Amino acid sequence: MSDAQSTAAAADIRDPTTLAALAHRLGDAARAETLSRFRTAAAGADNKAGPGAFDPVTAADRAAERAIRTLLAAERPADAILGEEEAAAAGTSGLTWVIDPIDGTRAFISGLPTWGTLIALDDGTRGILGLVDHPVTDERFLGLPGHGAWTTWRGETGPAAVRATRRLAEATLMTTDPGLFQGAEAAAFAALRAQCRLTRYGADCYAYAMLAIGQIDLVVESRLQAYDIAAPAALIQAAGGTVTDWRGRDCRWGGQVVAAATPELAAEARAHLAPVAAATSPAGA
Repeated sequence: MSDAQSTAAAADIRDPTTLAALAHRLGDAARAETLSRFRTAAAGADNKAGPGAFDPVTAADRAAERAIRTLLAAERPADAILGEEEAAAAGTSGLTWVIDPIDGTRAFISGLPTWGTLIALDDGTRGILGLVDHPVTDERFLGLPGHGAWTTWRGETGPAAVRATRRLAEATLMTTDPGLFQGAEAAAFAALRAQCRLTRYGADCYAYAMLAIGQIDLVVESRLQAYDIAAPAALIQAAGGTVTDWRGRDCRWGGQVVAAATPELAAEARAHLAPVAAATSPAGA
């Protein structure tokens, strides 16, 4: 293959139209496995954690990730894959798919609709695609940083964009569960919450989707893994928002997260969080 052909091939695997079409097929493949098991006996969970803890995984988690991996193996065999339920697969293209087949497994096994499927593509420097799919509500959110973000609801697709909130006093804040903050983190979050207009809990990845379409303003979380945040981060950035760790650094591989509608709002939130970040951030985050 000539240098020109190699350059053309490299550009083609990053073509946004091609990537968007594939992301939708991956989301559809996962939906077929998750929705068919939701609120059925098949939604029962095994515990991945050791004694005294509970980290659930279901047949739907495993089947959805397997469906995504099977499609990627057929269409993108050179890409690496990092998923929650199976071992990482190496690649040669420099691109990595980051997969959470069910983000919000606790919601899934409780019959709640807030769980979703997260699919991201990373080029080693930044996220270049983020899909957040919510099968129960039939909503899908797709972001391609540099190209735009879109939401599909009730069969209609339109642009997604964050709103322009710049002050905590005007902001709606969300986190999955305040009980997940520990020690100094919990105190810092409480101080932040006290400055916000409204705080809501328990939405899992749905909170990030609502931020991307301008329904809320701020999501703060801790102890995330790459597969928890890679797709939401790319989506929110494509929609005009900002996603960093509590000290303003890249967080797409996990750790403590501040996702905000505007840089000004993110900075005001980090003023409450950064002083405890160094002491509480997980190793490697």
